[in-house]
Amino acid sequence: MPVTAPPIAVIDLDGVLADVRHRLRHIEGPVRDWTEFFAGIPDDPVLPEGRAVAERLAADHRIVYLTGRPERTRDATQSWLRRHGLPQGELIMRRERDRRPARVTKPGLLRRLAGAGGVIAVVVDDDPEVCAALERAGWPVLRADWMDRSQPLDDAQERQGRT
Repeated sequence: MPVTAPPIAVIDLDGVLADVRHRLRHIEGPVRDWTEFFAGIPDDPVLPEGRAVAERLAADHRIVYLTGRPERTRDATQSWLRRHGLPQGELIMRRERDRRPARVTKPGLLRRLAGAGGVIAVVVDDDPEVCAALERAGWPVLRADWMDRSQPLDDAQERQGRT
């Protein structure tokens, strides 16, 4: 009997696994300091609800982390995942100069992932606009509602295409 690949669980980072609220002060107001915002990645606490979902999914899914973080944060992000003992998985990140809203970027990245083979069983994300776009496109979505969302995070994801 042929061995079939496990289904894929796609998990967002900011607001799903990583509590970024301590970094939001860098992007509030008219002057935004993106360098400092992303420099705070190593200090992100893990959201317990997100950890529980990731660990449960890792038991019988291939894990893929899909984030709007820019590619330049790959090393810090991978170190953060390892340091917190989160399930191993592929990390897909936003291209460096891609400033499209997350609701546009993430469905495109998912289409590429699906085109590479495998079945996407679930996408876990906290951004309501991303979730709505994915649901409209027919992707199965688990809405991560365990971190209080803020206007600076919404602006970063949907209007500035930064995370």
